[in-house]
Amino acid sequence: MGQTPGIKALQTGHVGLTVTDIERSLPFYLDVFGFEVLAEGKEEDRRWAFLGRDGQLLVTLWQQGDAGFAASSAGLHHLSFQVETIEEVQAAERVLRERNAAFQYDGVVPHGEGAASGGIFFSDPDGIRLEIYAPTGADTAPAPAGAAPTCGFF
Repeated sequence: MGQTPGIKALQTGHVGLTVTDIERSLPFYLDVFGFEVLAEGKEEDRRWAFLGRDGQLLVTLWQQGDAGFAASSAGLHHLSFQVETIEEVQAAERVLRERNAAFQYDGVVPHGEGAASGGIFFSDPDGIRLEIYAPTGADTAPAPAGAAPTCGFF
């Protein structure tokens, strides 16, 4: 395996998420991730928002769904965000608890047995599975899924 000829560096540009109610989802993403609205469409049949930080587009929300996230369907498994410290993960956890968000596990957990990295695993208002993690500092709790990766949402 090698690189595709002509493509030297490749990174994710942004992630687009389908939501059922942008009025419900937008405040969630702004509060939890500290995003700013870079652009927004408010036409009745074309509701969308471009979200980012420091002017960089990271997530787009599209109000085009009529049902919540279904983990049993092909497509997105979960969306993960890395922060620098476990304290930042814990700060996000406090915001999520104030919003009564649904957590997969109770608090910060490591990515697996013996892993220093880890974070919190939760769902947005449509049930889309999300993760906020730090590369170190999560090794104080047992891994909830044993040898399986915690981000598997098992």
